[in-house]
Amino acid sequence: MITIKIPIPNVEITKQSILGAKNKTPMSSKYGFTEYEKIPRGIAGIYMFFNINDELLYCGQTISLRSRVREHFYSDNSPIRNHRDEVYKISIVYVPEALDRELYETYIINIGKSKYNIEKVFF
Repeated sequence: MITIKIPIPNVEITKQSILGAKNKTPMSSKYGFTEYEKIPRGIAGIYMFFNINDELLYCGQTISLRSRVREHFYSDNSPIRNHRDEVYKISIVYVPEALDRELYETYIINIGKSKYNIEKVFF
């Protein structure tokens, strides 16, 4: 039997107030996420979107985390395009091996009962 544990995130980004303080420039993202620079370029892994109640909304895997996470907030092809306002926290886990990413993604989707993943749901 194989035992899988959800890895501890390497990076977490939370939604910021869009207006900010009176003496600060307003944020450029209408969804409140502007700290994408915390996610290294060209790193493969798993990304998870959570709501304010820490419920898993969506989990995905990619070979380029920063660009894929950003794409979810700007692309019309994103599975969360109608639910972007619900996302409060983004968790990132670095996973270099493709098979490991696939296993973790499927496991996280099913253990976390992901709300918007439909292609890998077994629960």
